[in-house]
Amino acid sequence: MTLLIIIIALALIFDYINGFHDAANSIATVVSTKVLTPFQAVLWAALFNSVAFWIFKDHAVANSISKTVYKDFITLPVIFSGLLAAIFWNLLTWWYGIPSSSSHTLIGGFAGAAIAHALMIKGIDFSWAKVVDSDTIVKTILFIFLAPIIGIIISIFISIVTIMRNIWWRLAIIVIATAGTVLMFDKFEDTKIKENVQKFYSIDKYQKEVANINEELTKKQEDSSLIAALNLNKEKLEKATSTYNHLLPFLSDFDNLSADKIAAIANDSGWLKSVAVSKLKDAVRNANDFLVLEAKAPEDKIAKAEYTIAKDKTEGYKAPLKLYLAGEINLDSALIVINGIYPIADKNTDNIKAKITKFNIEKAFAGEIDKADNSIIVYGIIGAALLFMIVYVYVEKIKTPTAHSVAYMFKKLQLFSSAAFSIGHGGNDAQKVMGIIGAALIANGSMQEFSQLPSWVPVACYLAIGLGTMSGGWKIVKTMGSKITKVTPLEGVAAETAGAFTLFFTGQMGIPVSTTHTITGSIIGVGATKRLSAVRWGVTTNLLWAWILTIPVSGILAAVTYLIVHYFLK
Repeated sequence: MTLLIIIIALALIFDYINGFHDAANSIATVVSTKVLTPFQAVLWAALFNSVAFWIFKDHAVANSISKTVYKDFITLPVIFSGLLAAIFWNLLTWWYGIPSSSSHTLIGGFAGAAIAHALMIKGIDFSWAKVVDSDTIVKTILFIFLAPIIGIIISIFISIVTIMRNIWWRLAIIVIATAGTVLMFDKFEDTKIKENVQKFYSIDKYQKEVANINEELTKKQEDSSLIAALNLNKEKLEKATSTYNHLLPFLSDFDNLSADKIAAIANDSGWLKSVAVSKLKDAVRNANDFLVLEAKAPEDKIAKAEYTIAKDKTEGYKAPLKLYLAGEINLDSALIVINGIYPIADKNTDNIKAKITKFNIEKAFAGEIDKADNSIIVYGIIGAALLFMIVYVYVEKIKTPTAHSVAYMFKKLQLFSSAAFSIGHGGNDAQKVMGIIGAALIANGSMQEFSQLPSWVPVACYLAIGLGTMSGGWKIVKTMGSKITKVTPLEGVAAETAGAFTLFFTGQMGIPVSTTHTITGSIIGVGATKRLSAVRWGVTTNLLWAWILTIPVSGILAAVTYLIVHYFLK
């Protein structure tokens, strides 16, 4: 428990450092254009970093980070080593004014420590692909390049549209672009709802089990236990998929229904009965220290033996819990039967009673659906488009446009665009630390999966990054605000709006991207709109090298740190 507390403290320290390390991302343009003073800018950015807490419901980025390393290789020393390496690299690059990615530092550190741990216990010839999730790593590496490219393209588009002389063409393009964006985010919502429901029914888990068993059967074709396990998982997958297919029409009609309505339909139709027993069984056995055993099993032979027994016997909890949910036996009777199957520790009795009495499968299902709702983001996009259009019409048609009035308009709009980028920054970067704390809680046995993340974790993470942003990061502000290219208020609006859109876009996809890379690409885009020579490509090349090196350097630092930590913890 002591190491877990230290890890949580380090994670929040990293989040704080991330705030002042990446403060430049949120405030560089608004400071360099003198719209706000440095002090005003960091307060402004910190406020909207924290506002992100009420906007990003699904925490998809945090979930991706927590799954960077496979569960079998996530231990508290691994997370501790990864955090130490990430903090060191962040402070080093901040000291030298290099706007490197805190996100990639964290991912590199986490993966590097896990690989060192796996090689130590499995041998030097053990495959890295079995340690880290290749999909998450590949997506992260791809978006080292794609995030700034997306930022460049969008900022160029916004800049060109903004300087169009014909205001009516400008407004028409804004309407078309907004409609396209809303449709895209609606598609994200639909996809995410279906993914969440599939996870709720463990379809992804059964698919993975079937694939793993099939792989093992290629080596042990006559293994009867493997064949039995394969048939069982295929049967579970078929049942879960059938139920999911019944729900599909209602999930697709989410905009006209609601999470509560869909959950009520599912419950009334009996589509939650089978999963209810499994969910309650997991809640009961987890409250009886099952997760603690699971966490200790990879490195403790006694715990592993007990875990194997507990895993098998606690499946028997389903029978009494099914009777309890059907109203055929009361709570005390259910607990007596459960205790006879696999004993409940005295200290866990009250907790288990609370889990059973408070259990509501309909409410839990509605919560999983509701997490995918991105209507706040969509309404924000529509509101932003309307704001820009109203301001353009007022300044250029209702009032007589002058150089002063146009410049003043963009200075005011930059307050809005920098706030939007700060929300994206908070939502993207705070979630990464949430993922690490979630992984630590899973490794410690405090919870089973990321969906069980306690509510204090996001609150603490958003608060830490907000406080960090308030501390500023003046060395990096200079690089971001003036060394890449000179930025005017108009260009600041274009860059920040492009950066904000990129962060919201990738956040909906659950891809951990760098806010540093995103805003850098956006600033390059507005510079290139004037002329290519307006961008200081030498500075940009140096930044690119820092981006490329961050993940491998952080990984190596974390691996070395893990070896040292392991030596002292032996």
